[in-house]
Amino acid sequence: MGWFTRRKEGITTSTDEKKETPDGLWSKCPKCKNIVTTEEYKQNLFCCNTCNYHSRIGSADYFEILFDNNKFTELDTNMTPEDPLNFKDSKEYADRIKTMQQATGLKDAVRTAYGKLKGERVVIAAMDFSFIGGSMGSVVGEKIARAIDYARENKRPMIIISKSGGARMQEAAISLMQLVKTSSKLAQLSKAGLPYISLCTDPTFGGATASFSMLGDMNIAEPNALIGFAGPRVVKETIGKDLPEGFQTAEFLQEHGFIDFIVNRKDLKEKLAQLFRIIKK
Repeated sequence: MGWFTRRKEGITTSTDEKKETPDGLWSKCPKCKNIVTTEEYKQNLFCCNTCNYHSRIGSADYFEILFDNNKFTELDTNMTPEDPLNFKDSKEYADRIKTMQQATGLKDAVRTAYGKLKGERVVIAAMDFSFIGGSMGSVVGEKIARAIDYARENKRPMIIISKSGGARMQEAAISLMQLVKTSSKLAQLSKAGLPYISLCTDPTFGGATASFSMLGDMNIAEPNALIGFAGPRVVKETIGKDLPEGFQTAEFLQEHGFIDFIVNRKDLKEKLAQLFRIIKK
């Protein structure tokens, strides 16, 4: 006789009594498919503890990572985009903005704030890819420009965290004007002798790369971030040749001198603090 004897055959739990596993308890790495609890994934700053894949995160996460005790004062919180061109593609631009604002809780694709990083007073502009692909329109350019002005007037270092697909086509030439605006503001910051650190995250492309993302006193990046002007498929079709392995990754750009160094997200705050200490000497 066995240790246990089945007294009833089959499944006896009714459908109404069955409990589904709650959504959001587990997270799967997009690269190696390793599965961990969402809580563990968050504690690891949304990086895979197996392959070190860095998932995309938004401004709220970067502010929490970098600002001491997540305490900061946000700048220009009520600035929202307009539709001066009455642009329409598959959807009215004004309607697209409203839809994205409702879906993300954001006003536009960048948030700017000041606070302390390891005791150092800094200004940070962090982009959100979830808002129309982090595209740069008039509000993005204006908020970054004003944040740079605040840094210059208050003599604080500037950090910009890029995550963008480039210029916002719905704003046409108005969007392209932001490249000049932000670049000229950074030139004023440099003239004032204040440091600017550019952090390129996945993805950083188009107008962002053509302006503020590559103008840092130090240009740094997260591991395996894709960084470039045109995407790899466009480049390949244009030149008619296969691209080198790892083309446009942060590692490829560092090897060719476009990125100063690559930093893991868990080390980011300490590395930035070290940079500011070195610059001060």
